[in-house]
Amino acid sequence: MAADVELVNAIFLEHFGVPLIPKGHLAVLNKVPEIDRMEEVVLGGAVVAAIRYLPEEGVWEPLPRPGAVKYCTPTRRYVVVDDGAISFIKDGASLLAPGLVEIEDSVRAGDEVFVLTRTGECIGVGRAKVDAAEARTMGRGQVVRTRRTAPAEVVPGPATWDEAVVANQKILDTYEGASLEFIRKVCADHPDLPRNVSYSGGKDSLATLLLVLKAVGRVPLLYADTGLEFPETEANVAAVARKYGVEVVRAETGDAFWEHFAVEGPPAVDARWCCRVCKLEPVGRVIAEQWGEALSFIGQRKYESLNRKRSPRVWRNRRVKNQLSAAPIQHWTALHVWLYLFREEAPYNVLYDRGMDRIGCFMCPSSDLAVIEEIQRDYPHLWQEWEGKLRAWQEVHELPEAWVANGEWRRRGSGRDEADSYN
Repeated sequence: MAADVELVNAIFLEHFGVPLIPKGHLAVLNKVPEIDRMEEVVLGGAVVAAIRYLPEEGVWEPLPRPGAVKYCTPTRRYVVVDDGAISFIKDGASLLAPGLVEIEDSVRAGDEVFVLTRTGECIGVGRAKVDAAEARTMGRGQVVRTRRTAPAEVVPGPATWDEAVVANQKILDTYEGASLEFIRKVCADHPDLPRNVSYSGGKDSLATLLLVLKAVGRVPLLYADTGLEFPETEANVAAVARKYGVEVVRAETGDAFWEHFAVEGPPAVDARWCCRVCKLEPVGRVIAEQWGEALSFIGQRKYESLNRKRSPRVWRNRRVKNQLSAAPIQHWTALHVWLYLFREEAPYNVLYDRGMDRIGCFMCPSSDLAVIEEIQRDYPHLWQEWEGKLRAWQEVHELPEAWVANGEWRRRGSGRDEADSYN
């Protein structure tokens, strides 16, 4: 998305003096485990870099791979090595002072750097152990500790997302066909249950809606209105309902979230009472009022979490026993979903264009600090109200400043995670 490209390029411009992703080229981000947020950057068929958010410093750090030089020639934070050192560095050795020919002025100890030959070939990447000025005076010792990376063939080439859709047409048709067959079978197995699509305003539930519309026709959207959604999500729900001519059945939380907050404090990653209070219980009530019992198609995918990987494809939630849930896109990756939405020209939530990778309550405790920083910047009125609630709880319970300032409210240290019981 545009904001993702802008972020990656801004990080590379700051550190290496040049952007990484050229105009007219496709890049894919792949989230990987890290203390906060880390994304691999895939270009030309290979991982050429990663970007990592450092919460203590409040900054992003690039972690380039040699293949990145296929797209950009660094003008900052690089070293040039003597020809005699090339074979050793390619074998994984660090750069020692005798092998150093040149070091760019801005390099400081701890910086990520490119290791180049005299001809400009990138033979490695790593972390500088000393400042540039010190490196020039050294007769011995380590200048750059290189980082081993898997060899990869990078093949640059311009492309558009429309071309990506065409190139993957057979794959999309295969996945779509299997999902349509699944939907029809579930409906045939439960012919007496009224049907709906559990819609969150996110990409997965939108793809699920499109599949259900193709398989069995129009069904209502079941939307859990927590009162904590972004304005853009509310707008997307309305736009989708209007485009596809479907009814929106709202399961409203009302004041329940704030009533529970007053007793239990903010929800945390390890104590997510919010899912039960804001989604499960309201959904159960609305289903009982509207239909008594219902079949809900949910945009759950096995790649989202270990719990969802282990989840059956058709199940009943222990807290919403009158809802039979089914996951048509259980085996889809996020890339399948995006290519499908592009192909169908579906009205996805504009928050994705702004760098959000998940859609939900604006103060979700599972959000990375990198995302929370974006929300604080882009939605100050929402965050100021939330921070006011946090500080009131902090004062009453005599909690340290870091509990608010460093986002420590997001972890309680004990409790049961109910997040995966509802999508």
